[in-house]
Amino acid sequence: MAIPPRFMSELRDRLTLSDIVGKRVKLTRAGREFKGCCPFHHEKTPSFTVNDEKQFYHCFGCGAHGDAIGFVMQQGNLSFIDAIETLAAEAGMQVPEQTPQEIEKAKKQKDLYALLEDATAFFVATLHDSKYREAKQYLVERGVSEDLMGAFRVGYAPENGQALWKYLKGKDYTDQQMVDAGVVRHSTRGGDPYSFFRERIMFPVADRRGRVVAFGGRIMPDHMRAPDRGDFKAPKYINSSDSPLFHKGRMLYGESHARQAAGDGEALIVVEGYLDVMACFSAGYKGAVAPLGTAMTEEQIMILWKMIPAQSKNPVLCFDGDNAGRRAAARACERILPLLQADQSALFAFLPDGQDPDSMIRAQGKESFAKVIDNALPLVDFIWSHHTAGRQFETPESKAGLAKTLEEEALKIADRTVQQYYRQTFKERLYQNFGRSGYQKKGKYQDKNKARTGSLPVGKPVFSGDNLRHHVLLATIINHPGIFDQVEDDLGHLNIVHERLDLLRQSVLNILGSEEALDSEALQAYLKEQGFISELRAVLSGAVYTHAGFSRPGAQDDVILSGWQETCSFMQKKAVWKELKAAGKTLGQDFSKDNEDRMMALHDVHKAGNE
Repeated sequence: MAIPPRFMSELRDRLTLSDIVGKRVKLTRAGREFKGCCPFHHEKTPSFTVNDEKQFYHCFGCGAHGDAIGFVMQQGNLSFIDAIETLAAEAGMQVPEQTPQEIEKAKKQKDLYALLEDATAFFVATLHDSKYREAKQYLVERGVSEDLMGAFRVGYAPENGQALWKYLKGKDYTDQQMVDAGVVRHSTRGGDPYSFFRERIMFPVADRRGRVVAFGGRIMPDHMRAPDRGDFKAPKYINSSDSPLFHKGRMLYGESHARQAAGDGEALIVVEGYLDVMACFSAGYKGAVAPLGTAMTEEQIMILWKMIPAQSKNPVLCFDGDNAGRRAAARACERILPLLQADQSALFAFLPDGQDPDSMIRAQGKESFAKVIDNALPLVDFIWSHHTAGRQFETPESKAGLAKTLEEEALKIADRTVQQYYRQTFKERLYQNFGRSGYQKKGKYQDKNKARTGSLPVGKPVFSGDNLRHHVLLATIINHPGIFDQVEDDLGHLNIVHERLDLLRQSVLNILGSEEALDSEALQAYLKEQGFISELRAVLSGAVYTHAGFSRPGAQDDVILSGWQETCSFMQKKAVWKELKAAGKTLGQDFSKDNEDRMMALHDVHKAGNE
């Protein structure tokens, strides 16, 4: 969605940065600025400053820097558009829609959001009505406290099929709006519409901004409800049908809570059901989410990765330890493999047979569940285990079959670099388990001129100095904004010390994140309007192009992307080497097991990156 520059200008004019930040961070005045403890890293001595005059915040501890939009994005772990909508609401403004169709769509969605909010209030009030105390007592017996009910806005749908319909009718909602929202159904017998959810514990499903968009309903136990009619057996759980606001394959239950937890550095844990999410939340795992009655989809996997602001993105997928759980894990693996990228994977955790997170935490405490999470397997280990557990490989044919299967698994990975590392890892494990079998380890005196099985070609570093590399990357994205979708994460994690260059980077992110199909000329015009004339002159210069031809206007797409990736890869290797040297110094001062493990881990990463 494109946002007009005039609206952005007015929005910034209406906002006072210290007011926005002050709602989330305790600030005290310090001369012309405000100071407080940084919300993006743990500190006891305030190093976080807010300057209303210049309209930016800065942390001298961790280097966080930006304007009001950047703050809301980082603090709330929100997208650019979601941050704009959040700030617009605080400023009493409506984000403008660009076409009559979008205006009509936005109005309908607004009405549905309001309807679902009222439906949630109805279900919550019903749960706390003394008439339905058995439903509330059932939740208490399942370990759901009053606070937990409130945090997740749990409610109850009564057996009366017209109760919700009459309530919403009294608030002037139409029957069609209720049907569109998925809370009532038209009668096939010509009578009044009836509630879709009846005699069920109600779990509101919220989007990333906390707005209710759907419901999940759990049937009450048999002794607490009217008996089923005839041979009909009511399903244990039902969910809202897809609607203009809701698509079950693109959302996760608990996402609004988990998004904030991920922003605070907590792990994301995927469990099976609503009560599992709530049990994890009560045990301190506030990053717990669940798919909505289906197996994990590609869209949900991508959502998980986007929720994690850290460079290494490894959500934990939690499965039952029985055969059904293993099959579910294998299906999740099938969906994840083609999407893998550097520092973007998943961990697989398995519960004891017959237990789920809810029952385990209630019966054995959070410590037992913590052990399950701590023992989660990396994806590559799960694949090896899945194809080898319980099997004997005593013949050449069986070993060859395993090698073929593992090769096929690796080839499902679209990212060439990650694919190559998986192939190399599988070959090494085959060698370790079965001896030579055609997979030769690299010997101490191996001829360096011979091709190395599984080795990765690494080009020589082209540049000297990260400052120049930052200029190169900025020149590349400004001259070729069409590559933004493929390099957005790299650009977002780029750590530029130079203040004005970093502001330029953030502006590019903000503009390209909101404007579709923007060409280089229009992007530069935007940036010049924001006062980056001298920075553009320095970045888009002949000196930069001399060092990196791929950043020039008119460069070929494949050359642009390969140049970008090579530059980022070199900077990452350099950062690892720096960490390795620091770890070596630390180990020399304190020869502890933890320091030794960190040193060895960094050494392996550095070695792998230079093979």
